[in-house]
Amino acid sequence: MNPKILFTCGGTAGHINPAVALAGLFQERDGAEILFVGADGGMEESLVPKSGYPIRTVTISSFYRSVNLNSLKHNLTTAKNLLVSPGQAKRILAEFQPDLVVGTGGYASYPVVNQAAKMGIPTAVHESNAFPGLTTQRLAKVVDKVMVGFEESKSHYEDQSKVEVTGTPVREDFFAQTQAEARTKLGFGDTKPVVVTTWGSLGAQVMNDHMVDFVAREIEAGTPFHHIYGVGQRYYQRVLDGIAARGIDLSLYPNVDIRDYIYDMPVVMSAADVVLSRAGASTIAEISAIARPSILVPSPNVTANHQEKNARVLSDQGAAMLMLEPDCTGKKLYDQVTDLLDHRGRLEQMQMELKRLFVSNANERIYQVLKDLMEK
Repeated sequence: MNPKILFTCGGTAGHINPAVALAGLFQERDGAEILFVGADGGMEESLVPKSGYPIRTVTISSFYRSVNLNSLKHNLTTAKNLLVSPGQAKRILAEFQPDLVVGTGGYASYPVVNQAAKMGIPTAVHESNAFPGLTTQRLAKVVDKVMVGFEESKSHYEDQSKVEVTGTPVREDFFAQTQAEARTKLGFGDTKPVVVTTWGSLGAQVMNDHMVDFVAREIEAGTPFHHIYGVGQRYYQRVLDGIAARGIDLSLYPNVDIRDYIYDMPVVMSAADVVLSRAGASTIAEISAIARPSILVPSPNVTANHQEKNARVLSDQGAAMLMLEPDCTGKKLYDQVTDLLDHRGRLEQMQMELKRLFVSNANERIYQVLKDLMEK
């Protein structure tokens, strides 16, 4: 009989993508029947169906930590949702009757996984971030297995006997080409290095404003590298206007490729010599998987400062450079990039450390952990 597996996740692509990767593996190997559960209004409501899976939702939201009237109203709604969502989760579980429930992060995970544990259904959570979020911390006390992306993460859990270091799933197409093959796919026939910049799907205003100065400096220097820059849809026009205000006609500089979004990220990142990015868990996993040296600028606007903790796992081992957003300017970013490109030995050392830190075969490791859990 084919297993029925329920994945619950949401909030960010970093929570959704690992679950989608695992769902595909269980469908391919076991013909599993899959159901996703997310939060009302979350991005999972659009991303999961695009991957071909059905999704149900529960009414759940975050708590705001700031002290003002809007935060108070929001938190009162969240408190009400905490009373509603367990019943919704219980009904979904009773209807689907899964053999296994897996949470990969996001607020929706808590009521669903918690109710499944109460009902005696095998449960597991995967935490991509180096430091566990509040949801994972609470669920770690009730689930059968906790899977983490980094060896350093085990120490943050009270019962380490149930913790498995599995790594974080990375899409297979990141491994589909070598750096040379990726350069060829992008039409780079010269030997200029490649720099890739991305601040997330929507972008980050502060960092994109700095990048206007960065782009101006690289053009002034004669475009010494290929630069593929994914601005993020929210600030794309703002960046183009800022560059135009500097008197720069981008059509004259084909080596500077500014996009609203990098849709072919596996190819683009594979071609990179240096990556400039935030430090979300999925990005960290992708950079580590293909050993791309990076300058990481963590978002200061995430819960529990997760991104800085992710970045420090790499930077403390010499596998990446860490710059904090308040310390950034376009000049400092540009100088760091050019300095790295001028010291190939340092880039090679970073690649060696990334290969040492990366937990290979994460998809396979997680699959085996979950398969064993169902069989037990």
